[in-house]
Amino acid sequence: MPPQSRFTLSPHDSAHREGKMYATKIRAAALAGASALMLSGCLFTPGAFTSELQLMKDGTFAYSYDGEIQMLALSKLAEMGADGSDAFEPSTCWDEESFDERECTAAEIAGQKAEWEAGAAERAAKRAKDAEEMKAFLGGIDPSNPEAAWELAANLQRQRGWDKVDYLGDGLFDVDFRIAGQLSHDFVFPTVEKLPMGNAFVSVVLRDGAQVRIDAPGFAAQGGNPMQVMGGGMAGLMQLAAKENGKADGDAPRMVTPDGTFTIVTDGRILANNTDEGPQASARGQVLAWTISQRNEQAPTALIAFD
Repeated sequence: MPPQSRFTLSPHDSAHREGKMYATKIRAAALAGASALMLSGCLFTPGAFTSELQLMKDGTFAYSYDGEIQMLALSKLAEMGADGSDAFEPSTCWDEESFDERECTAAEIAGQKAEWEAGAAERAAKRAKDAEEMKAFLGGIDPSNPEAAWELAANLQRQRGWDKVDYLGDGLFDVDFRIAGQLSHDFVFPTVEKLPMGNAFVSVVLRDGAQVRIDAPGFAAQGGNPMQVMGGGMAGLMQLAAKENGKADGDAPRMVTPDGTFTIVTDGRILANNTDEGPQASARGQVLAWTISQRNEQAPTALIAFD
């Protein structure tokens, strides 16, 4: 039997093809992680910020968040799902005897491409279905629409407390949120009209016995906020993909990391907290303060009594 003809690539073309295949695999892994996060409700992550919660014996409360918030569904990471994701890339071929990787023949590549083309309609239908599901998940906002971020900003500014919402690009918003009133019910930040409850940065829960439990899971890089655990890894993967495709680092998605302070001010009796320094005296009562960074393993938490 005559030897099978082989399709030979130059060293440069071979390296280029391998690089593109590597980048495609990296992109697929990162996008799979991004999709898992969004569908699990991990919509938002904090960047640089300052946040304060006031809880007083007379039942009043005030909360503020001044700084960055990133929405993953509007970032470059989500946009890259359509960037070359449906371009044909040959699969790896292997030697049947040694199981070593080898160059594919022209016939093998042609067969792979024919199979890929046969599945084009199915892939297009899946992309359309996924896009509709994501739009419904985001309360009618289409993340593929270039105006989506500004639409979200306008929606937020209609909600009470969102005094400023400026879009900075790559899913990143600069916000100034302030709200005050009587603490007659539980409180969670952030909440966005028509969106499912996402990952809470701060939650305030009323307990029997005039006690209040405060948790800030969104301010923990590990454990409390899965987006922070996976986000950095996904951003790194996408930066590798951009480099493999010959793009500058600036073309890779930017994933912000938490960098700020969270403070609780109260004239109540502090029963428990996990600050490093414990309660500090102030003119307004006692202060609990946390410095937030990527290194935080525990989410800020406190239990306060108002008896």
